[in-house]
Amino acid sequence: MGILTYDNKQFLMDGKPFRIISGAIHYFRIHPDYWEDRLTKLRACGFNTVETYTCWNLHERREGEFDFSGMLDIARFIEIAEKVGLYVIVRPGPYICSEWEFGGLPSWLLRYPGIGLRCCDPVYLEKVTPYYRELLARIRPHLSTRGGNVIMMQVENEYGSYGDDSEYIRHVAQIYRDHGIDCQLFTSDGTCLWMLSGGTVPELLSVANFGSGAKKNADALRAFRPDQPFMCGEFWCGWFDHWYEEHHTRTAEDVSALVQEFFDIDGNFNFYMFHGGTNFGFLNGANHSGGTYQPTITSYDYCAPLSEAGDMTDTYYAIREVIEKNTGVKAPDLPVANTPKAAYGELTLTECAPLFENLNNLTTPKHAAYPQTMEQLAQDFGYLLYTTEVRGPIEPLELIFGQLHDRAHIFLNGKLVGLRERSRRQDSVKFGLAAGETAKLEILVENMGRVNYGPKLFDQKGIIGGIRLGQRFHFGWDHYSLPMDDISALEWREVEIGVVPAFYRGSLKIEGKPADTFMRLDGFEKGFVTVNGFNIGRYYNSAGPQKTLYIPAPLLREGENEIIVFESDRCEAAKVTFVDTPELG
Repeated sequence: MGILTYDNKQFLMDGKPFRIISGAIHYFRIHPDYWEDRLTKLRACGFNTVETYTCWNLHERREGEFDFSGMLDIARFIEIAEKVGLYVIVRPGPYICSEWEFGGLPSWLLRYPGIGLRCCDPVYLEKVTPYYRELLARIRPHLSTRGGNVIMMQVENEYGSYGDDSEYIRHVAQIYRDHGIDCQLFTSDGTCLWMLSGGTVPELLSVANFGSGAKKNADALRAFRPDQPFMCGEFWCGWFDHWYEEHHTRTAEDVSALVQEFFDIDGNFNFYMFHGGTNFGFLNGANHSGGTYQPTITSYDYCAPLSEAGDMTDTYYAIREVIEKNTGVKAPDLPVANTPKAAYGELTLTECAPLFENLNNLTTPKHAAYPQTMEQLAQDFGYLLYTTEVRGPIEPLELIFGQLHDRAHIFLNGKLVGLRERSRRQDSVKFGLAAGETAKLEILVENMGRVNYGPKLFDQKGIIGGIRLGQRFHFGWDHYSLPMDDISALEWREVEIGVVPAFYRGSLKIEGKPADTFMRLDGFEKGFVTVNGFNIGRYYNSAGPQKTLYIPAPLLREGENEIIVFESDRCEAAKVTFVDTPELG
């Protein structure tokens, strides 16, 4: 489609002036049946390029086992982009941030003692290389230098806000070259000098990331790199949400004015995000700022031009108008429309499966003297149950955790006696036992998302540093890993309201072709939902802001649809409601 180069003022496509007008769409946050719809809408808005990260933690979820199928088929995503007339920018990390679990790094890296992340640590580099070999083999045939549409690839990601190992940046770039990647390479960082000096190397194009002040940031990057064109690698047109926070919004007028500013300064830009999609399953990341752990919600709507469900917003039309005015080229007249939405109404869940009654149907316990982390147990996502027996006599002593990552329900002899949540809630649990008396202690821990940005990136999950009764460490634990990948062996019985932790199941009957819908769980508090076996994500009603979960139509089918809710905290009514409008706060 053309080869991208640049001189000291502008990008060139096959030697002719070219402006990059790009939007971010992540293939792994969207059902693949909707890839063409979202990409077509990007092209119909007047954009010429799509940008995407890649997700190492899903492509190599278990070390040495690679998956590029279904929602992870990046080659197909690139091919569809070419079909609708889009160039592609790929950002393979290996770290991507992206409010994605562990910034896209696979959790099994944390099993290697003393590993140095994102630097020239030999163990880390040894693990990165096989992933790149598999990934780059799928991208290489689509490079513009081979007649395809991939015009640029990023080396690492916002590295200057994390480290300053220039040899590491060069090493990653060399891996690309060793695997035949010969298109334009670049780095991206904020425009603070400490970020630019830490994250760039002179031989690679440098782009800037920001959400406002295009001229100020352009001047800063041009002062740092006067010999290259200006590009905003991430124009933050909206923002993401954490639980316990308000939903972030931005007006169409504000966003379109900033797009105009890019044209005024002769800039290139990439909307982050053009379409955010969804953190399906347990794949949301988290921040850790000011001493507070901040997990990201399921929706990645981002207040983007295309909504979480792919609907064209006021912002979409406003920026299309700005692009047409400044380029003098009318956006292509492509067949795009918002997808149909359906309100299927209330569904009563008629069966339940209490978790503790089904442990042996879900997993096999592993015994260890000392409490193990998820990573030590080769578990990436989900929940981990610690069980033990405490024998008397002991005076009443407080149960003390080394560190808890991230949320724990504490049961004594089957009764809930406390709840702890990292940075939020610390119930005190204290008990004593008489001579000859024993107690069963169970602690259900949820991984709410590994930190994806900043110095707290090394974020193991579960119980870290042991558990004490007062000063005395307690040893001898059984560990039930509960990634919740396969819950098909659950034994169901008639529903019993209020039983937690438990799974609740019902069947949604759909007549005719399914449509997108949104689920409310007003009778529940916290957990996750599967639809026909696909985990659509977490809900957390009291924490907000999100009150609905998005269900893409391709996950549904005409006839019966299995709906399973896992609830850890509270069930006041075993009912869910399907509505045609999202509520994100």
